[in-house]
Amino acid sequence: MSKSSEKFTKDRPYAKPEAAAARLLEIAKTLRIDDGLMPIGEWNSTFIWKDKASVAEYTLGRDKLIADGIIKMHECGGFLMWVEPGADGQLPGTNPPQDV
Repeated sequence: MSKSSEKFTKDRPYAKPEAAAARLLEIAKTLRIDDGLMPIGEWNSTFIWKDKASVAEYTLGRDKLIADGIIKMHECGGFLMWVEPGADGQLPGTNPPQDV
């Protein structure tokens, strides 16, 4: 008989869209950018293979960054691009929170 508190799966650190998006944003800042384009292959392979995340977690994080207006997908589907910086020169979603 098993105990009700036993767990048979590991906790997934990127199961929440916010956590996945934060990690993907860290990765995106390290990628080479050619003509404003970040290759999706480098981005998702780091997240999936190095960080051991799932495709579903990658998709949640990527879609959150797109919905938040931080990145957008190139029409060919093979690249991501930063959304235009705001008036302050900062990319959306990358400003540290300000205490008021």
